[in-house]
Amino acid sequence: MGTEPTYLKRAADASLEIPDDVRESVRDIVETVRADGDAGVRALTRRFDDVERTDLRVSDDELAAAADSLSTTERRAIDNTIANVRAFHEEQAANLDGFETEFHPGVTLGTRLVPVERAGVYVPGGRHPLVAAPAMTIVPATVVGVDTVVACAPPQADGSVQAAQLYAMDRAGADEIYVAGGAQAIAAMAYGTETVPAVDEITGPGNVYVTEAKRQVFGHVGIDFLAGPSEVLCLTNETSDPAMVATDLLAQAEHDPRSRPILVATDEAVAAAVVDELHAQLPALRTEATARECWETNGEVVVVDDLAAAADVANDYAIEHLQVMIDEPRQLLDDLHNYGSLFLGHHAPVVFGDKAVGTNHTLPTLAVARYSGGINVTTYLKVLTHQELTAAGADGIAPWAAKICEMEGTHAHQLSAEKRIVSASSRELARELDLDSGGGVDLSEEP
Repeated sequence: MGTEPTYLKRAADASLEIPDDVRESVRDIVETVRADGDAGVRALTRRFDDVERTDLRVSDDELAAAADSLSTTERRAIDNTIANVRAFHEEQAANLDGFETEFHPGVTLGTRLVPVERAGVYVPGGRHPLVAAPAMTIVPATVVGVDTVVACAPPQADGSVQAAQLYAMDRAGADEIYVAGGAQAIAAMAYGTETVPAVDEITGPGNVYVTEAKRQVFGHVGIDFLAGPSEVLCLTNETSDPAMVATDLLAQAEHDPRSRPILVATDEAVAAAVVDELHAQLPALRTEATARECWETNGEVVVVDDLAAAADVANDYAIEHLQVMIDEPRQLLDDLHNYGSLFLGHHAPVVFGDKAVGTNHTLPTLAVARYSGGINVTTYLKVLTHQELTAAGADGIAPWAAKICEMEGTHAHQLSAEKRIVSASSRELARELDLDSGGGVDLSEEP
């Protein structure tokens, strides 16, 4: 047993607890949209975005204008990301199979993977509108055959959606795009309005109001998961490059002052060098103010005895992005099991997964990775079971099912099972099980 980890820098515990005032505000927003439909969305858009917009749905002319406003190189970059994300998720889909097996004579059981009919995706605006976000939520839905993909994004000051995001939503395969942000967008997709269709499932990241709205509408619709601010954990040892580690920590810190950049090191000298590098690099960042506030408030530095202990710490964090920045990173692959996405080696930074390589960047945070992965093709699939029994198959199962029903006291269920008992062998089994039909079926007689 090694020693306990040493925290050279520690932040306050983070959680998905939502403040009471946010919960109440979101409840009011959801009820407004549910009661007033389009008028409610427009009123809330005026209130929160200071935007007056007659048509909530983005028109073909707006889509064309967004594309025209981008340079050829900007369009190529977006198209490249969409192509890579599509290739990865098509490979995922090709390796998913339902099954159908005859487990006993006359008893055939199986599963089918069936897409939801209508998916709603939220594309966040905020401090840095994420251009890659539409690919991550829309493409997996189109790959598995979702009939209708509805997208919502908040308006800019002029009432339009940010051009690169709008182009990406269109190219990724959204069928309908609406200008609505925050909790009101989630409510509109959950319950439907005169214009925005109700969907079966809502996915995509957002601020605390979006997260709380997803929590409140869950049950009426499905959701992917609840997520908080973005996170990274860089796992290092004596083979790590402190300058590169510092750069990757800052790449996460610039997201938001509430982001969580965490360094876990087996070598205290490396940890100290990373921190020195981080402070040296900060002044050159155009996003210095945000990154500095994030590091000072939420940055953590943990020193452990060895790589096994580092893996244990990483699993405890169950972090969104886990970078294993060491030589031979695969030596830890079997030991790491709680993370949103894993980045192996010195040359696999989070930015590649976030922006271009093809894996999905919509990932669980705040230890949700203990029980959930990120968005993937299965996010939009229902795993449905089926069973088909012949008369002989039913006869063989019926005594066992009837006995369980007798133990539960569900008499009508018991009779439903007993009426399928037809053979002498199954009647004999029923007697061996001391089955009492309660006067419903005479099991003593031969068929």
